[in-house]
Amino acid sequence: MPIPAGGTRILGIDPGLRITGYGLIDRVGQALTYVGSGRITTDEKTDLPERLRTILAGLHEVIDQGSPMQVAVEKVFVNVNPQSTLLLGQARGAAICAAVLRDLPVAEYTALQVKQAVVGNGHAKKEQVQEMVKRLLRLPGVPSPDAADALACAICHAHGGLGLGGLPTAGLRMRGGRLG
Repeated sequence: MPIPAGGTRILGIDPGLRITGYGLIDRVGQALTYVGSGRITTDEKTDLPERLRTILAGLHEVIDQGSPMQVAVEKVFVNVNPQSTLLLGQARGAAICAAVLRDLPVAEYTALQVKQAVVGNGHAKKEQVQEMVKRLLRLPGVPSPDAADALACAICHAHGGLGLGGLPTAGLRMRGGRLG
């Protein structure tokens, strides 16, 4: 699907060592359009380097076919199990490498930022994220959890998910917690 004139195609990635979700959207002005989504799965029986290679190759294929202009990746949260956190971080590193090796700019968002941008509640449940992604992108059905998280990350980026950093604030100052 070609990118609309004046539009920006964004690839959202929800990294995981077992399943990496991805979602492509187009932004033209404030309008968002669904382009595609899916997941890259790795075989748990193979060794770590091969699993990382699968993620990297899969995302290169998505990038080559989808032609995104920007990439948004979900940041790793610290898990109860440090080993799981380290493995997830490596999958995330493979996802970031896939983007930068194709000279794409990468933005990173916490799960809290993504949920806040999409649902309006940073502690929303997965089902709420799935439903809001369906509504915001006018999808016929609810996307899988992995695809929904990736699409939510792309939506967060499309909406400037940087908080005050994305707003023109020159000449303004904070008063009582508000810009004025």
